[in-house]
Amino acid sequence: MTETSPLRALALVCSLKASPAPSSSDLIARQVLAELAKHGVAGDVVRVADHDVKPGVEVDMGEGDQWPAIREQMMAADILIVSTPTWVGHMSSIAQRVLERLDGELSETDDSGRPKVTGKVAVVSVVGNEDGAHKIIADLFQGLNDIGFTIPAQGATYWNDQAMGGTDYLDLDETPEAVASTTATLAENAAHLARALRSTPYPGA
Repeated sequence: MTETSPLRALALVCSLKASPAPSSSDLIARQVLAELAKHGVAGDVVRVADHDVKPGVEVDMGEGDQWPAIREQMMAADILIVSTPTWVGHMSSIAQRVLERLDGELSETDDSGRPKVTGKVAVVSVVGNEDGAHKIIADLFQGLNDIGFTIPAQGATYWNDQAMGGTDYLDLDETPEAVASTTATLAENAAHLARALRSTPYPGA
């Protein structure tokens, strides 16, 4: 990928619902992509539940595993978005599986011995009608950074319903201003960081 080619983003939507079921995680991921588009970043969405992603920590878990095709899209992107709902205070099981499969990148290194995802940017979006977003963001950021991704300033956006509420994000009449402004900041910072890393990559070991 050349420095003059457009930046690309891939959103991995970790809803427990397969398409075409409505998904709040899908909605907020697409809102992130819409904000990134304002900064010249093209994007794609993969709803992970639509694919047979085998358990494991390798980049390819063998026959029937559809993670390698998703990984190919990720490797072609500059920015990774992981979007997850909140269930019993935690990220979805699908988001956890994505993180486990990304662990395989630690064995996929460049000539300097660094993970091949080094230089890619990762951001997170979380929705839920229960508390837990901060913990989920912290867990995902820790894992993504360990794997080699770079996290921008204010690189997460989220929405939680009021305590013990039952409203879903996709049921809202409009996006709350606080969420919209946070999403816009995330996109601006992520696009800036991705361009900076492309023009001035990390030095080799």
